[in-house]
Amino acid sequence: MSNGDIFVGEVLGTAILIMFGVGVCAAVNLPYSKARATGAGWIVITFGWGFGVLAGAYASAPLSGGHLNPAVTFAIAIDTGEWSKVPLYILAQFVGAMLGAVLGYLVYYSQFQANREADKAQPTLGIFATAPEVRNPVTNIMTEVIVTVGLVLPILSFNKNAGIGVGQIAGQEAGIYGSGISILLVSLLVVGIGLCLGSPTGYAINPARDLGPRIVHALLPIPNKGSSDWGYSWIPVAAPMVGGALAGLLFNLIY
Repeated sequence: MSNGDIFVGEVLGTAILIMFGVGVCAAVNLPYSKARATGAGWIVITFGWGFGVLAGAYASAPLSGGHLNPAVTFAIAIDTGEWSKVPLYILAQFVGAMLGAVLGYLVYYSQFQANREADKAQPTLGIFATAPEVRNPVTNIMTEVIVTVGLVLPILSFNKNAGIGVGQIAGQEAGIYGSGISILLVSLLVVGIGLCLGSPTGYAINPARDLGPRIVHALLPIPNKGSSDWGYSWIPVAAPMVGGALAGLLFNLIY
């Protein structure tokens, strides 16, 4: 894959992923949203993010392999020893995440503006980025590391099950996933992680997914937006990278 294909693929796929994710969180949380009016909640959010993975990975897989996540890219590099494209992947993922957050904001622009009314005002950071229910750096890091391993190790294993080495990305239309059906399975995996393991920290499990939209939240003129919580922001970046590294090492050791 050319550098141009990788950049376009990762920007496109990550933007789609984040647009879906920001969109479903906005739908559930903002006033004057039909989803909020019908009482949609956590289950809707987890499926929305899963569908975002589905759409983003299918769109980007033929171009870049559909990593969409620096932790996934890092794990593959650790397993294969191929580091030359890692900075390009990660740059594209952060650009895509910021673009997707802006697009999600534009879709719900009227609802964000309506949120300025004091009697209906809702915090907006949770639409863009994650925050723990119980703020404890040690346990928050532990949760994100464990849950990221629970995401990345199965992703790497799909190739093993399909008989395809994770280093043989070039020429594989489904990239790291081995086959198109594997993308669907990864999407369901993300839903399962959200339902079962996502509640303590909001399951960032992807540095670009959290930091890119958090930056957009800080920059956009959102009414009543409140703090962007920079004191916590390093945890959903560092912990998933540690989890991705552990997943790459475990995959290399086990398989």
